[in-house]
Amino acid sequence: MAISIIIEKCTGCSLCVKACPFDAIRVMDKKAQIDLNKCTLCGACKDACKFKAVLLEKTPAKCDLPDIAGYKGIWVFIEQKNGKVQSVSYELLGKAHELSKKLGCQVSGVLIGNKLEDQLDELIFCGADNIYLVEDPELANFQDEPYTNILVELIKKHKPEIFLCGATNIGRSLISRVAINIKAGLTADCTGLDIDPEKKILLQTRPAFGGNIMATIISPNYRPQMATVRHKVFAPMAADKKRKGKIIKESFDSSLYASRTRLLDIVEEIESTINLSEADIIVSGGRGLGGAENFKVVEELAHVLGAAVGSSRAAVDSGWIPYSHQVGQTGRTVAPKIYIACGISGQIQHLVGMQSSKIIVAINKDPEAPIFKVATYGIVGDLFQVVPALTQAFKSALRK
Repeated sequence: MAISIIIEKCTGCSLCVKACPFDAIRVMDKKAQIDLNKCTLCGACKDACKFKAVLLEKTPAKCDLPDIAGYKGIWVFIEQKNGKVQSVSYELLGKAHELSKKLGCQVSGVLIGNKLEDQLDELIFCGADNIYLVEDPELANFQDEPYTNILVELIKKHKPEIFLCGATNIGRSLISRVAINIKAGLTADCTGLDIDPEKKILLQTRPAFGGNIMATIISPNYRPQMATVRHKVFAPMAADKKRKGKIIKESFDSSLYASRTRLLDIVEEIESTINLSEADIIVSGGRGLGGAENFKVVEELAHVLGAAVGSSRAAVDSGWIPYSHQVGQTGRTVAPKIYIACGISGQIQHLVGMQSSKIIVAINKDPEAPIFKVATYGIVGDLFQVVPALTQAFKSALRK
């Protein structure tokens, strides 16, 4: 847009001066003058001028879109820690394999690290058609800058149509940097991925507005289409040992591995309880427990079942249990074989994090609680009576 004063029409009445919220207009020699350094083109002066002496012109915006014709294939960033491929990578390979059937393309994994050859076959068995392998002792452990530089170069060279990454601490730190460097869009924390049958573009679904709605986001004009997905949202495909794939080794100048930070040490987290994300059974407590001291009811049932203890956000916010136990949109995404929800109403923010569980058992005294809509089994009753009874029943059954 552009703005100017039509001198012949201006009477110097100063109505525009009074209307301007940014103090960008002065009357000099009985004519209005606009300070373009202050003007925001809001149009208030034009509306105020009775003599139509303010000209506000709109010029068509120009946007040079990139050429996306040569992009093809689905890539998955294969995350590794201490030389071990993380399970979220297998989950994404399985989903990528499913999506590739709708696009008629291949699935490629990108693996960066050192001495990782012993895991390449398993990646191929679980959905990868190609593995782009970048190995160097300097790359053994993740660092933002070298990994970003490598991915940017690989994407520019091979032009994938879709790039998927786990929404982990590493993935979130890495993939946003890559997206900025290649000027591509990025949809974070997706809970659903699909292909538009007509346009053949990626449909990226994620919670929005605090989890109150599910938004489907597209990136039709830029490539690659990039998304991060939380751990446990998708199931890995069954390993097919008959699958064959290609290993493509890539190497770069060592200057690409330069980093402004230096890794001093890696300290393994010592856990006294079962890892929530990997647990087959989870017993979770919510606001219905009424206090921190009542979590022992949930913990006793979890101990009998060999389960992990989870919680809703309400329980964490109340200080009843540490954040590391939180399940939901702002906590962990889990998909155990059995999920037992005790005193959890089932707001969408919580359901997003556990609705992929194979069996969901809900215990709540409110028969209208939203949790019952996703539950495999529902028990309407006082959790302080129901949960101890279940604990005792499982104790007796498991002794036999």
